[in-house]
Amino acid sequence: MRTFTVEEISHIVEGMLTKVNDVKIAQIAPPLLSDENTLALALGEDEIANMAKSKAKAALVPLGVQIDGITTIEVERPRLAMMKLLNLFYVPPMVITDGSNIHPSAVISKTAKLGQNVEIGPNVVVSDDAVIGDNTKILANSYIGRSVQIGKDCFFHAGVNIGDRCKLGEKVILHHGVSIGADGFSFVTENPDNIEKAKHDGEIKTEDSKHVIFKIPSIGAVEIGNNVEIGANSTVDRGTIENTTVGDNTKIDNLVMIAHNCKVGKGCLIVSQVGIAGSCVIGDRVVIAGQAGLADHISIGSDTIVTAKAGVTKSFPEKSIIVGIPAVPRKEFIKQLKTMKDAQDIFAKFRKFEPILDAFMEEHKD
Repeated sequence: MRTFTVEEISHIVEGMLTKVNDVKIAQIAPPLLSDENTLALALGEDEIANMAKSKAKAALVPLGVQIDGITTIEVERPRLAMMKLLNLFYVPPMVITDGSNIHPSAVISKTAKLGQNVEIGPNVVVSDDAVIGDNTKILANSYIGRSVQIGKDCFFHAGVNIGDRCKLGEKVILHHGVSIGADGFSFVTENPDNIEKAKHDGEIKTEDSKHVIFKIPSIGAVEIGNNVEIGANSTVDRGTIENTTVGDNTKIDNLVMIAHNCKVGKGCLIVSQVGIAGSCVIGDRVVIAGQAGLADHISIGSDTIVTAKAGVTKSFPEKSIIVGIPAVPRKEFIKQLKTMKDAQDIFAKFRKFEPILDAFMEEHKD
């Protein structure tokens, strides 16, 4: 196991070193789980307080924090420094290749093209005319469809499925069970169905028990940009005619659904259990928090924040903060809350004077 001096660690995180002990760092951990060869991550008030009970002789701390008897490395952005250290100690999953770059159980089409240093794990299928870039690694039980293009330095965890003709850029990370390029949820009925009637009339007037639902095939694909990461069991469906797209540097959490024809911009953060319905356009650097839902055919402007569990039924301009069900701008939501509180106060005053009003009405009922 490699160890690091506190000077090396301080240089890596660009921190300010106050050296008390000459410590060799073999790992990082919270203060209560740290020993003498661990760099304790005392990034918040609770962790800093726990240093009094820690066996650690060195700690990573926020700027301006010093601890008696402890070597400290002060950093301006503790979470950013932690990221650098985690990358230093991180050991990625291994591709089981049984001694060669391609596991014997993998099925690789003769027309597929693999770049240099590509590693393919057990039971992986690479279909006709697929192209896989240099240094890409694909773990067990994954499927790569026909004419798929995958860039350099990608890493696909076990059980990834990529449909035909999809295109992925460089340094893309797909976690367990990701589905790229499944058919979109697109259907049509011969006559207007209840959804169409409700949208048009505002109510459902008739019942059609004989209507048939026809599937609309998806002949588009999916295009993923560079440096995109998609979490476990998330899905990005192919477009009906044009491609569904996800821009460079976007990060998608576990259990996210991005439907057909969507356009997701660059540098977005999409948190777990978000559902984005078909043909939505998401700008750059948009944050969509957990369990938010977006109706189809709406646009969200760049640099917008959609808060958790928001139900978004209409489009919003750039730099919006979107809250509630149905979602409204944050200022309007706060105004609604104030209105409800004012209504409670008015009702309480009414209850106070209700006996007087009842007596007046009784006196003048004739």
